[in-house]
Amino acid sequence: MDVSWSDPRHVLGVVERLLSAPRPQLLSRFTVELGKLIPHRAAAMQTGDCPRSPFKAIGDEAITQAVTSVELQRLAHRSEPGKALVIDGVLGGVERRLILLASTPAVGHGAMIAVVPEAAEPPSAELELAAQLWHIVSTDAGQRATDPGPDVLASSLAAASARAQVITDLGQTHAATLVTLLSVLRSGRLSDAVARRTAVDLAADALLELKGIADRDQTMSAEPSEAAFTVLKAQLADLVRHTEVDVDLVDPVGDASLPQDIAHTARTLTRGLVLAALDRPATTRLRASWRVDGSVLRITVRDDCPEVADAVPPRGLTERLTALGGHWEVDAVPDWGTTVTAVLPLGVAEPPELRPLDRLNPRELEVLSGISQGLRNRQIAEQLQLSEHTVKFHVRNILDKLDVSSRGEAAALARDLPLEPVVRRSA
Repeated sequence: MDVSWSDPRHVLGVVERLLSAPRPQLLSRFTVELGKLIPHRAAAMQTGDCPRSPFKAIGDEAITQAVTSVELQRLAHRSEPGKALVIDGVLGGVERRLILLASTPAVGHGAMIAVVPEAAEPPSAELELAAQLWHIVSTDAGQRATDPGPDVLASSLAAASARAQVITDLGQTHAATLVTLLSVLRSGRLSDAVARRTAVDLAADALLELKGIADRDQTMSAEPSEAAFTVLKAQLADLVRHTEVDVDLVDPVGDASLPQDIAHTARTLTRGLVLAALDRPATTRLRASWRVDGSVLRITVRDDCPEVADAVPPRGLTERLTALGGHWEVDAVPDWGTTVTAVLPLGVAEPPELRPLDRLNPRELEVLSGISQGLRNRQIAEQLQLSEHTVKFHVRNILDKLDVSSRGEAAALARDLPLEPVVRRSA
């Protein structure tokens, strides 16, 4: 191990850089720091805390462009939270030596990353430190996911809805094809019985995998309302335990499924309303409840404070609510108390357009950063260790995704976006 990793100041500097990374750049920032500890060719991540983009890959494009969600799911089943496992597994359609880093923090759904190391057997000390760094990153990502900003909420929900629709369409198409294939192969008209049985088994396995994709998408993009409310009660447990106010947290009726960003927002709104009610000195009792009412979630917090002059919900909560098309209902009666209800739609009829940056993958963001610095294709290729032809390919995709006709227009759009400078990658 590089002697610098024995210096606490160096390690703290690495942690600081990781925790200061914007969410879209978290994987790229982690792989840069990991590369100084364990040189590697590529990495692919599966996370349960980002419904907009639960699967991400970075590094050698011969590997990353072939990575599938099914591969990552299989690897996730083999991983162990808190440990760095060195295994032989399939990634990018090829069996290769991999390092699996997995974490299940107290908050959030956790994440797993599969790394393709340059060395077949990385030293155990480096592996242990890599596992600890990944746990820190996963814990921070889970905390950020529980309280996303209004702009992130809107674009995440739109992207998650669009992804779910695409998966549904693909699932129906391929399921019909596979069912037809099974019917034909089971007809008995084929003379080669062994080939027929093999084809039947393959098609049956494909159907199960296809169903698994839809089930995983549902699991990663939604939470049962009862489970989401249980998380809220755990978050408020210490507050409820130590306050003199009688706080009643009522479990939701039924077990409807909430989009993950809606569940995060519902917990944020409830916590904020409870804290606001407790800040009113005359409050002695309050009651918080959730109720799924058709296509909306109604979050209600009622208190008995007789003074209702400051019953308007905090501005920060209003921004989160309105970003998802929700609104407040406030019933404040002097000397009786206040009832505040947040009406939160469970979906959006017309998903808002994603921000320009959200349309680009991590590699395209790196190329766009070079464009915004005024670098030419050759210079960007040298810095990112790509061929100039590959950079041209990315530039063309960037212009198409941003709907602009020139590098200058792309650079203008990127001027106010938090892009990292292009730096030379280690060989």
